[in-house]
Amino acid sequence: MEVSPKSPDGSEKFPQSKELITSNTASTLCMSSRSESVWTSTPRSKWEIYHKPVIVVSVGAATFLFGTVITSLSCFLPHNKNVYKMCGPAFLSLGLMLLVCGLVWIPIIRKKQKQRQKSQFLQSLKSFFFNR
Repeated sequence: MEVSPKSPDGSEKFPQSKELITSNTASTLCMSSRSESVWTSTPRSKWEIYHKPVIVVSVGAATFLFGTVITSLSCFLPHNKNVYKMCGPAFLSLGLMLLVCGLVWIPIIRKKQKQRQKSQFLQSLKSFFFNR
């Protein structure tokens, strides 16, 4: 004899189909995806597009310059020479890494913007010819 599933407290019996929870995950993912925003977004300013890589480049340049100063201090100041020799190259490498990442990020964004413009143009052509 089969017993139908019970609720956690064991008092009520529910059929199998009511236990399945319907999920709106797929529709939520589609609504929040970046690809959908290509067709519905308003034009953004240059700062809104490039602010993240510009910040990364500026932080990287500042860190690189700070590393240069710390490294050069090991040549001029005799006390704490070992600390300067260890920290200076660390800041140099970290700053260089951020600087290069930001500088590579900018052309990637430009390429995506061109692809987005081409996609919008092709979408408008499709809608022009197929919606008649």
